Amino acid sequence: METRAPALLDRLDLLEWRLCQRIGRLTLYRPWLALLRLASKLGDWPAWVALALAQPLLHETGGWQYLTQYLLTALAAIGVYRLVKTRLCRERPFITFVGNVRCREPARDRYSFPSGHTMHAVMFLALTASHVPWLAPWLVPLVGLVALSRVGLGLHYLSDVVAGALLGLLFAWGSLALVG
Repeated sequence: METRAPALLDRLDLLEWRLCQRIGRLTLYRPWLALLRLASKLGDWPAWVALALAQPLLHETGGWQYLTQYLLTALAAIGVYRLVKTRLCRERPFITFVGNVRCREPARDRYSFPSGHTMHAVMFLALTASHVPWLAPWLVPLVGLVALSRVGLGLHYLSDVVAGALLGLLFAWGSLALVG
């Protein structure tokens, strides 16, 4: 398998590394670093599993169908995400720019494109906005922090986060179109 990222991603790396470095410098402030770490951990899975499991409690009828929709959509997204991530093989910023971008949290794997945390955060936000609109404004700050945490902790480039968000939206819209 080809392990070299396409030329477009190489160019993006060079364009984005200074931004990653600047955002990463904000983690010198301990409270901010702690907040980003917390957001990253919540966005890993706990927040989204809790949100999916809460669906039967949030709906008088149809809650179990929404739970099933959330879980099946997440599983489909994980499959496509892994396929894309292992085919494009974009190194994480802290690997490509050793010493210039600090890693503030252990990475689960070597590659960064796209951001799975952001993909799931946006996907669950979009599904929630459709099914439980009053809850969506409460999720927006968490989703924003999850996305920002991935860059701030040195794990992703901004374009990884944008790609993850777009993938999340596509999966949510696709799921909503299929289920209704």
